Amino acid sequence: MRHIVGIFCLLSFIGCNEHKTPQSLDLEASAKQIHKNVITIDTHDDINVKNFTDSINYTQDLKTQVNLPKMKAGGLNVAWFIVYTGQDSLNPEGYAKAEANAMAKFKAIHRLCDTLGSNEIDLARTSEEVRNIHRTGKKIAMIGVENAYPIGEDLSKFEQYQKLGARYISLAHNGHSQFCDSNTGEKDNIWLYNGLSNLGKEAVYEMNRLGIMIDISHISKESMIQIVSLSKVPIIASHSSARALCDHSRNLDDEQLKLLKENGGVVQTVALDAYLNTAKYDKRENYMIGIYKHIADSLGIKWIEKSKLGQLTEKQQDDYLENSKRVTEIARAVVADRNDVPPEVDVSDFVNHIDYMVNLIGINHVGISSDFDGGGGIKGWSDASETFNITLELVKRGYSESEIEKLWGGNLLRVLDEVQEYALSLKK
Repeated sequence: MRHIVGIFCLLSFIGCNEHKTPQSLDLEASAKQIHKNVITIDTHDDINVKNFTDSINYTQDLKTQVNLPKMKAGGLNVAWFIVYTGQDSLNPEGYAKAEANAMAKFKAIHRLCDTLGSNEIDLARTSEEVRNIHRTGKKIAMIGVENAYPIGEDLSKFEQYQKLGARYISLAHNGHSQFCDSNTGEKDNIWLYNGLSNLGKEAVYEMNRLGIMIDISHISKESMIQIVSLSKVPIIASHSSARALCDHSRNLDDEQLKLLKENGGVVQTVALDAYLNTAKYDKRENYMIGIYKHIADSLGIKWIEKSKLGQLTEKQQDDYLENSKRVTEIARAVVADRNDVPPEVDVSDFVNHIDYMVNLIGINHVGISSDFDGGGGIKGWSDASETFNITLELVKRGYSESEIEKLWGGNLLRVLDEVQEYALSLKK
């Protein structure tokens, strides 16, 4: 029924050129009211600590895809700021260097909430705190950890991270960690553990004990299967889409999605173009690559393909992402009047993944994420200021307010509640 209504709504737009029809105006007004009513949660927003200083910070409308002015403009209520560390050598030296990076990012997030933007944003650790802060009109920060690599082999640090506010942690990123195999093993079929290491199995129990959600977005399929078999609570994929629509190792195939449903978890659909529509993305990139390189050369910037971003160090990635925004903005202006430019991956492609996963595993197991400032962003949702466009597209397709509330964060908060309730039951 939802999709019949969605088709009807879309048909109301046909024939509208410069002026909106009364039906489209009614639909947009309805979408705006829904967007205002629900709590909108984006579960993956990367950060750079240099944007958390007295002079440069998220209270300002920086070039970042996420900051407080953009969140206000787009009606984004909750941003999960990410403590991300790239993969390095599995030895004490590598762990120590990574830990320093992780601590700097924890400190930056706390500084934003406690000092720099204390009148505008608060840190939440539970769903109840999310709702209480939302009622005050403030924006909300939550913390996720992308890659448990900085923890080293000392499992007690999971509790340290939990006390600092971490409410989800992934056990690996792009590269096998001390805890489990990464999705990147698919490229060469080289695995360290064929799933979880013994340390990784202990980590699953430890996160269950502490009330930390386990994030499976970057890990291998076998690692995910083993986590589901061990975990006593639901898990999440903080930023992944449907592999059936886009065959990328970062996405979840139907077997994984069905397993996630059985587990009671949630997959947060990610707005990263290369993970949404490979054919469309590649066609656009092949057309634009020469333009990007020419502009980058003129600016003295080394240009690389997004697919190779994972091969850079974390500092190189931060520098590249900042520079690439300048390049892509100029490139869009250069091709604006051309008629032969292939279309960009857009909001429609994004919601196609939501539709697919809702139809496969149900409305209670799907959510929304952007991966802003970490490679994410599509036409129509290029930064937090355009967040409303996702709600509008969902309304066009016939999703009800209660369904949109679940997609925009209700499902994620339900999982967080279950994970924390289990941890509390162990204490009792």
